[in-house]
Amino acid sequence: MKKKILISTGGSGGHVIPAITIYDHLKFNYEILISTDLRGFRYLNKENYNYIIVNTPKLNNLFLLPFSLLKVFFLTIKSLIILKKKNISILISTGGYMSLPLCLAAKVLSIKIYLVEPNMVLGRANKFFLNFSEKLICYSKNLINLPNNFEEKQTIIKPLIRKKYYEINKYHKDDNLFSIVIIGGSQAANIFDTLINEILANISRTRSLKVIHQTNEKNIDLLKNFYKKNKIESKVFTFDQKLDELLKQSDLCITRAGASSLAELSLLNIPFIAIPLPSSKDNHQYENAKYYSDKDCCWIIDQKNFDKQKFEELLVKISNKKDDYLTKKNNLEKLNYQNSWNNVNQKLLEIFNEN
Repeated sequence: MKKKILISTGGSGGHVIPAITIYDHLKFNYEILISTDLRGFRYLNKENYNYIIVNTPKLNNLFLLPFSLLKVFFLTIKSLIILKKKNISILISTGGYMSLPLCLAAKVLSIKIYLVEPNMVLGRANKFFLNFSEKLICYSKNLINLPNNFEEKQTIIKPLIRKKYYEINKYHKDDNLFSIVIIGGSQAANIFDTLINEILANISRTRSLKVIHQTNEKNIDLLKNFYKKNKIESKVFTFDQKLDELLKQSDLCITRAGASSLAELSLLNIPFIAIPLPSSKDNHQYENAKYYSDKDCCWIIDQKNFDKQKFEELLVKISNKKDDYLTKKNNLEKLNYQNSWNNVNQKLLEIFNEN
């Protein structure tokens, strides 16, 4: 009889993508159930995953905190019932406040807890549950904010990347058309929808560009009209399940610095300009980008000190696809040497088959 595993996730794609990737790695060896809140639910393909909803409230509003804690208490009771009824033997948490009720319930029931930290900074929820966990699965030994007495719990794996990204065929395109993908994800901002596209319009007057631009629903028509007016070939979209098909057409990506997004770009050998979200907790987006920058695989732009002229100069330089650009592309290829779905799969099976 297969062991039963519950994966707790929710919130942003940065939490959900590692969760569904683990699900796909383990589904043939274990009976898997995934838990998410309503925010994370939109990232799930409902037909492919066995899921439940545990809609944990945010705990960042002091006025509503007593009500939120009361809800967490009742959700913990609900989680106790779920874990017992489903006969769960392992809980995997991808971090965040969403995991609180299930991790508390798992602790009460003495169910083994495995923590997954995709960022380069240990999240607060994961740090809170470190003492109760079997292992902390992460991508680097140099995890920031990890207490020294828990280093032995670290297990290092290659980044959790969806299988379809390993299966992408190389796209052959006209090198005269420099293609740029702009992905702000769920944390897009004004800088992606106004400043950058104005800069691209300036550059397009001297060289041919193609722009693939992710934005909020309310900005779709605005950006479509902007690119049409400036005679720039473009595709503007909000959320696309086939982003991988769009990424493979690109020479460069301008992006936030979520761990999953950067790992996917890295695997595809697409050099990127990271503009970390300034308000990310513990500045984890900057640290995610710095991991690649230290290996000379990307450029990092500080949003707070954004300089339009310097950014335009950088894009013009990159669009020549020489020197620095080629170095970063080559370094990305080296970084992902022997990175395969099967290798990650075997590593995960080793971790969960240990006990």
